[in-house]
Amino acid sequence: MWHGILGHDDVVEQFRRTLASGRLASTYLFVGPPGVGKRRFATELAHSLLCTEVAEQELAPCGKCDSCRMYAAGNHPDLELIGLPKDKTTLPIDLFIGDRDHRNQEGLCHRIGMRPFFGRRKVAIIDDADHFGIPSANCLLKTLEEPPASAMLILIGTSPSRQLPTIRSRSQVVRFRGLDVETVANILVESGAVAERQLALRAAELSEGSVERARLLADPALWSFRDQLSSALAVSPIESVRLARSIQAFVDDAGKESSQRRDRLRVVVGFAVEFYRSKLRNDQPHEANLQALEASLVALEQIDRNANLGLVIQHWCEELSGFSGGNSGQNRSPAASSVSHV
Repeated sequence: MWHGILGHDDVVEQFRRTLASGRLASTYLFVGPPGVGKRRFATELAHSLLCTEVAEQELAPCGKCDSCRMYAAGNHPDLELIGLPKDKTTLPIDLFIGDRDHRNQEGLCHRIGMRPFFGRRKVAIIDDADHFGIPSANCLLKTLEEPPASAMLILIGTSPSRQLPTIRSRSQVVRFRGLDVETVANILVESGAVAERQLALRAAELSEGSVERARLLADPALWSFRDQLSSALAVSPIESVRLARSIQAFVDDAGKESSQRRDRLRVVVGFAVEFYRSKLRNDQPHEANLQALEASLVALEQIDRNANLGLVIQHWCEELSGFSGGNSGQNRSPAASSVSHV
């Protein structure tokens, strides 16, 4: 375990070897499931690289030098950390080149080109790299093509396929695996997110190795919802209008923040993916089940691309109804009508 980060010792050793050989790249793209520690790994790596007392390849900052103290205080002048603002769906160009009145005089691209305050290098961490738009990617392009000698950039995303070609082709990809079930469950219990070990294990088993997803799955309301959703999906034909309305209400109950509603809908659709995969594994390879699974996976992609949630729900439910023999959700069935939250 490196700096309290579980499950990524192989990545630590990869960077130790790279640093020992003097082959540190100028730009890295960290990819892997959300909630597995990519961001924390990036900041701890930056801490190690910024320490002025210990050799970089040790990846063991002293914690005592001026640079380490500045890092601990959260105001290190050689560390840049930016991410997606709450009210935005793409990374705005102002983060990279400054606002309209200060173009190329402020922003990450300007600051990363300045000389380090404490000696060896400057490090920039760009969270939410999945949300680069073409304008913001273009702003970063020159920095990626001609990086300052003392600078290193770390971009954090979920997969290479979600990155723009201009970003992906100029970055060295570092893959982070999902954590194992026991590790996720231990983190949930030890952090106080979940009190009961069994609930932690249940959430971890469906988390796909993501602590973030496991925390969402630890909500008892979701498990009640999952059972009701499974009952609704088992009905043929599925009644799409009632299903969509109930899912929308359940998603809205997640909170006022759009990110909270988006996270909840992602879990809901994930339950449907699990439902249809289970049917296919249990010798029910009907074309309708395969089509429903594909439609659910497409819905997940649309959620991740910040599509309108109401439209995603409506279209997805209509597709599920059609595959199950329905007609735009106009059919009614006692089983579907009995589902209160779904």
